[in-house]
Amino acid sequence: MAPSERIRAYSVLTANTFAFTVCFAVWMLYGVLLTFLVDRGLFDFSSAQLGWLIGIPVLTGALLRLPAGLLTDRFGGRPVMVGTLLVAAAAVFSVSFARDFWGFFFAGLGFGVAGSSFATGVAYTSAWFPPDRQGTVLGIFGMGNAGAALTAFIAPRLLGMLTQGGADLERWRSLPRLYAAALVATALLFWFATFPRRATTSGLRTLSERLSPLGVPRVWRFGLYYFLLFGGFVALSQWLIPYYVNVYTLSVGAAGALTSIFSLPSGLFRVLGGWLSDRVGARSVMYWVLGLSLAVLALLFPPRVELRAPGEGLLAAAPGTVTAVGEAEIVVDETRYALQTGRTGAASAELRFGIGRPDEHHLFLPRTSSEQTPVVTVGDQVARGQLLATGVTHLYFQANRLVFTGLVVILGVIMGIGSAAVFKHIATYFPAQVGLVGGIVGMIGALGGFAFPILFGYLLGATGIWTTCWILLAAFAFVCLVWMHLVIRRMMHAAAPGLMQQIDTPKST
Repeated sequence: MAPSERIRAYSVLTANTFAFTVCFAVWMLYGVLLTFLVDRGLFDFSSAQLGWLIGIPVLTGALLRLPAGLLTDRFGGRPVMVGTLLVAAAAVFSVSFARDFWGFFFAGLGFGVAGSSFATGVAYTSAWFPPDRQGTVLGIFGMGNAGAALTAFIAPRLLGMLTQGGADLERWRSLPRLYAAALVATALLFWFATFPRRATTSGLRTLSERLSPLGVPRVWRFGLYYFLLFGGFVALSQWLIPYYVNVYTLSVGAAGALTSIFSLPSGLFRVLGGWLSDRVGARSVMYWVLGLSLAVLALLFPPRVELRAPGEGLLAAAPGTVTAVGEAEIVVDETRYALQTGRTGAASAELRFGIGRPDEHHLFLPRTSSEQTPVVTVGDQVARGQLLATGVTHLYFQANRLVFTGLVVILGVIMGIGSAAVFKHIATYFPAQVGLVGGIVGMIGALGGFAFPILFGYLLGATGIWTTCWILLAAFAFVCLVWMHLVIRRMMHAAAPGLMQQIDTPKST
């Protein structure tokens, strides 16, 4: 690119990334705002109503990504992004007048417009950079996901300041007005920092021609990847707060802070995902992403559990008469038999993190202890091999919070890297329709953010086990990995059948 063209391209990339960050922060605002209003008793929404209100912006944001991508391919990213910001600003401003469920419901529909900005930004960014750079630049653009972490940090503090620490709760209405003002200011900055350009459409003029990717299985396969990686990220950004509260008995504030630790790296590491996709190929990155996801999710499976099971009993080594029964031992004639009294099993190695008081130290590995309860009394005649005391083994696994948080952060990083790799696939296979295909894939991914919390809730209700959410995500990761591997093998067989036959057939020795 010429120097002037390069300056314009990076100006567009910067403006796109900033606008997407603001839009994503708005898109995630409803969960924080409604939780605050219900917790303070300003609105008496049921759990079902609250779930729908929080989910509506995610759903509409998902459904609007397809038309947003189509409009971007047709008119260019500059006017579509500005229109998105202004429409979202009007919807956010209208929230300040909501006084019942339906007021929040219809305002939430407008929040979804902010979520559709992703499809516009992907197409508009791609139009300014060559194919060999698009993985990196789309990864930079995807950093806007960090808007979720920004809202998790900023919105609760702004609500506290605006309501004077809860003394004047009606002043919560100033928060959506501030967010609306931020959207309008972003629209103005975006207009003056960007330049008009549309992606090359390779002669695709009619609507049916533009929608032709809907019939390509590859598009839906990419969509499934994004359903898991981006949809899982959006879902966990909301689900982890009640998870921490219920599983680790943390306050909502502490749970929100730990959830932000998950959200922030995912957005930042999209840059690494794009860079790696440019250097080693998006397919290789996806193999690592899906494989590592399965490994991390498997480590998250075990729930915090206390288990009581039959243990090792105490048997008489020789016949005789029971002469004493105590808490620590049983005596048969002159033979003394020591009882297990809750000691830690030798096979259960134990590590402790020295945080807080000694009795609050966090166990890293499962801990077992054994107890034995006498079943004989003084004067009983016992034979050799007769049971003197029954055994009980106690297993305790703490699911250490520090380890859990570390694994969740690693999962967020993996999701960020994988999300960038998905859009490198799109730029490679559909260079003339990045907006449309990106809109389709983005729509499917955002639907994951709407569907996963609902599925998590049903699994929790059916089993009562919080860690079932990790099992569900692992199942999706396994399906994605198997589908991708089978497709790649079929493609390689078609391209080089002789070579694949040599690889698949063991050489005779």
